[in-house]
Amino acid sequence: MKLFILKFLAVFMLFGMSSAYASSAAHTDGAAESTHKEETYQSKPFGEMITGFLKSTGIVALVNPDPNELNSHGEKMSDFHKGLGRVIMILVVFLLFYLAIKKGFEPLLLLPIAFGGLLANIPVAGIAGEHGFLGVIYNMGLANEMFPIIIFMGVGAMTDFGPLLSNPKTALLGGAAQFGIFGTLVGAVALSQAGLVDFTLQQASAISIIGGADGPTSIFIATKLAPELLGAIAVASYSYMAMVPIIQPPIMKALTTDKERKIKMTTRRHVSRLEKLIFPIMVLILAILVLPESTPLIGAFMFGNFLKESGVVERLNDTLQNALINIVTIFLGLGVGSKLAADQFLVADTMFIMVLGIVAFSVGTAAGVIMAKIMNLFPGEKINPLIGSAGVSAVPMAARVSNKVGMEYDKQNMLLMHAMGPNVAGVIGSAVAAGVLISLFQ
Repeated sequence: MKLFILKFLAVFMLFGMSSAYASSAAHTDGAAESTHKEETYQSKPFGEMITGFLKSTGIVALVNPDPNELNSHGEKMSDFHKGLGRVIMILVVFLLFYLAIKKGFEPLLLLPIAFGGLLANIPVAGIAGEHGFLGVIYNMGLANEMFPIIIFMGVGAMTDFGPLLSNPKTALLGGAAQFGIFGTLVGAVALSQAGLVDFTLQQASAISIIGGADGPTSIFIATKLAPELLGAIAVASYSYMAMVPIIQPPIMKALTTDKERKIKMTTRRHVSRLEKLIFPIMVLILAILVLPESTPLIGAFMFGNFLKESGVVERLNDTLQNALINIVTIFLGLGVGSKLAADQFLVADTMFIMVLGIVAFSVGTAAGVIMAKIMNLFPGEKINPLIGSAGVSAVPMAARVSNKVGMEYDKQNMLLMHAMGPNVAGVIGSAVAAGVLISLFQ
């Protein structure tokens, strides 16, 4: 009986193995059949192959553009944008390289943006298209507001509200700088009424926020009010953020005297840790109660700052301040640079946005300086009007420029910490301004 059972088991195992082998063989045969493909390439003479290769080069694409070439949106392009326009933009990109590397104008922003612009103007490759890697970067973080939110977290983690809390009246300088936003809104609407431009109220609102020199906020409001202008607004906003050291000093010097530039400001009181912990929560609660539309930006900003001031999550704080914000800055710069393609930048709407943007930024800078001069008319400690220019939201670039210009006239006059007060107030102010515009015009 035992011998019979053993023979039965042996036969059963052999049958199972042969079935598995047959199934595997059938699967292999099926796979082989599924990967079979008929040859479609037709052999060509060697000379014809060389000619075809030469026709596919970038030189030919610039000199003799393909009439069927489409831009990143799948639309037809003019011969100018395919040829000379790309050459012009590549020259602009090299100028940005020079400013970033030789002059040191915010290279963390300018280099990724400029290199993205270089890649976007390469013919044939379609790098900025929907399936190109620049197009993928743009859609995954700029078109959906993700990058601006993460940037605000990182900026919050790097921000110290101590200078603002120790001298609260400097918040007025940050508020005054937002005049550039609303002044430009009125100007853009007036130009539209005059027929010089054709911007709606929503588009004018999105353009005006460039006056705050706050790239993340500009992207955030553009996605809400004018997504069709998002690329141009992002390029203008980040370009002017990087150009702070060029644009602001002439305005600051024109509106101040030598005596005013040499005003020394004293160190204020020490701000306790408890105050620094309460402040971000208090600001967020006020935003929730009064202007919920601004809370995505203000909430991200205050979250990053609260982690920093808590002192118990140093790993998270370090990640926000360094690794995370650096990674997002790379992606954001490349994504913004993708909109430096000739067919998107060298057009009338973008040129008008660039002009309105620089007007907004200049007015915001001037308003902060003028507010400081007005405050000095009242009794009390005098404010160096140079720190008023830091009321725009370019953190910490605007504060560094205020300090640099001040030291040109008195090398012992350190204004950096004093300028950080209106600078961080400007960040909050631009987010509030964006919330107001969204709540009014969305």
